[in-house]
Amino acid sequence: MGGGSSVQLLRLFGIRIGASYSWFFVLFLLIWLLSGYFGDVTGDTTSGFLLAVSAAILFFVSLTLHELGHALVARREGIQVVGIDLWFFGGLAKMSRDTNTPGEEFRVAAAGPAVTLIIVLVCSGLIAVLGYPNEAAKIMSFSTDEDAPAAVALLGYLAAVNAFLLAFNLLPAFPLDGGRLARALVWRITNDRTKATRAAGYAGQGLAYVMIGLGLAMAVVWNDPFGGLWLAVLGWFLAGAARSAVVSTAFTERIDGITVGDIMDREPVTIPGDTPALRAQDEWFLRYRWAWFPVVDHAGTFLGLLRAERVDGAVTAGQPMLPVGELLDDDAALWRVGAEEPLESLLGRPELRQLGALMAVDAEGRLRGVVTIQQVQRALTAALPGRA
Repeated sequence: MGGGSSVQLLRLFGIRIGASYSWFFVLFLLIWLLSGYFGDVTGDTTSGFLLAVSAAILFFVSLTLHELGHALVARREGIQVVGIDLWFFGGLAKMSRDTNTPGEEFRVAAAGPAVTLIIVLVCSGLIAVLGYPNEAAKIMSFSTDEDAPAAVALLGYLAAVNAFLLAFNLLPAFPLDGGRLARALVWRITNDRTKATRAAGYAGQGLAYVMIGLGLAMAVVWNDPFGGLWLAVLGWFLAGAARSAVVSTAFTERIDGITVGDIMDREPVTIPGDTPALRAQDEWFLRYRWAWFPVVDHAGTFLGLLRAERVDGAVTAGQPMLPVGELLDDDAALWRVGAEEPLESLLGRPELRQLGALMAVDAEGRLRGVVTIQQVQRALTAALPGRA
């Protein structure tokens, strides 16, 4: 969920951390709401405000760490992470593709809650270390009657809010982490990702409608318009995301069984890696007028992409005999996709949009073809309902 434009806040582990404009509204709203509580705790308005600012910022730090858990495990699984965005209802790790196996899905989904659990345990442990183990429950319930230092009250807030987020996130309803864990389990049992996604999506819709109903009841019956409205709007967003997941399964079924190899160009034009730069310029770039070519070795293994500007630069610099294998893009893996991978694995790949094509390789890394964005679009169009 979320999306749209965002403002970059920082980069961690090479991952862009951004925030939508709605996040700034929530940040200031949270500070305003917490100022009263921490003001009562400290007995001082200024100190309460400073604690509220700290609590709000640390809350979003917690959300960022949660999403970083997802992102780092996803990257370890070979999924490129585009970035993390904070927005109105939390955070979102944006990944280049969906998971390919139930185990991969489980590990990526479980990473975020695991980080949140660690935050809860660390905050609770610090409360105990500071000498307030017996009062921890009252502190975490935001009781202002408990005589505790401001730092302990801050730790109690962080422990409580992360415990709530952990419990909520683990509900077995898509797109919550618990829903993704449930999808992994059903996927493992049925060996059918589409069925698993549909089941988790329906559960997500059910939870969302309960939240909307409960939120309206809170606003009208229990005289809590702010909390009720927030819960109802959150339920509305969850319902939309879950409904989209269910709808997408119908389309996924139509492209099930189609692989990258089924739609790729099986006779791509390639350049041998030991070709001199001047020859590559004359016989490939000046002849075809293309911006790039895949480069292979004598065994046909894909080595990387060769771009026109790199060749022109080498020739201009007086290195016309430099092998093109030394002029390639740094990371060949970015432009590579398995020829046997499902068509669905191409959806959302930023490299496909950026380059307009990906190199299809076999299990040994040998180039078997090139799949273009136009070929993907034609295959998806043919799979639309009503098409033959």
